[in-house]
Amino acid sequence: MANKYDRTLSDHFDGHGYSDHGTLWNSSWTTAKTPWDRQQPSVALSDLLLNKPELFEFSTDKTTRTALVPGCGRGHDVLALSTFGYDVYGLDLSARAIQEARKNEEAWNAEGKLVAKKGLLGNRTWLVGDFFSNEWVEKSGVPGGKFDLIFDYTFGCALPWEARPAWAKRIVELLALEGRLVCLEFPTTKPPSARGPPYNFTPEAYLAQLGHPGEKVYSNDTDAIVDGKWAGSPPSKDGLKRLMHIKPERTHLAGMEGDVVEDWISVWAHNA
Repeated sequence: MANKYDRTLSDHFDGHGYSDHGTLWNSSWTTAKTPWDRQQPSVALSDLLLNKPELFEFSTDKTTRTALVPGCGRGHDVLALSTFGYDVYGLDLSARAIQEARKNEEAWNAEGKLVAKKGLLGNRTWLVGDFFSNEWVEKSGVPGGKFDLIFDYTFGCALPWEARPAWAKRIVELLALEGRLVCLEFPTTKPPSARGPPYNFTPEAYLAQLGHPGEKVYSNDTDAIVDGKWAGSPPSKDGLKRLMHIKPERTHLAGMEGDVVEDWISVWAHNA
């Protein structure tokens, strides 16, 4: 099973603590070693938006809706979300990644791929910054610093388990009151003991961590097994509740084993 995950990335990070990760991600971009890049947007996300539009309806008549893609890389999903009418903000810690995203946007334009699927085409804004800081939020100019849709794919799983409580708490802070978080859950079947990134992230772990942001939900610091205290427990008042959890009909090859889809896609909302 471990062979389906590119080992060069794990080798690059091996022996380094979490405090070094930002530098390591940036060096991967500057040396053009980006094995995680899927070279296309998520079909699972597009299928969800097309087939389940009721999950993304607001009680208020908002004329403009915002979306955030943290760890956007070359921005494939940023570009795709804009075709659904969202004003999308692509965020990455690496300035080189954002340079590549701008090139990708130019290529989409040249190829005539930036076409609205519904209504108007949304705007795209590229930001360099640390997901956990407020500087990029202020620079974005998004009212209240809250986003109507957040898409997480190969971002949460790129963080080691020690950083996941803060990841979940930050997601909650950035999600608008009626907003929706969409997670393309990956890698769900990678052994907990296997090196990362990406690190094992099971549906049970998504449920426990997003339902209890800021809490340490794992049984210890050496594996990704959810502590029985959190397994199956209802979300806290400040947590997120899961509205939907399905296997997508289509996903990236990295989320499949032969013809079997291993990814899950989930939709979340504020519990309070």
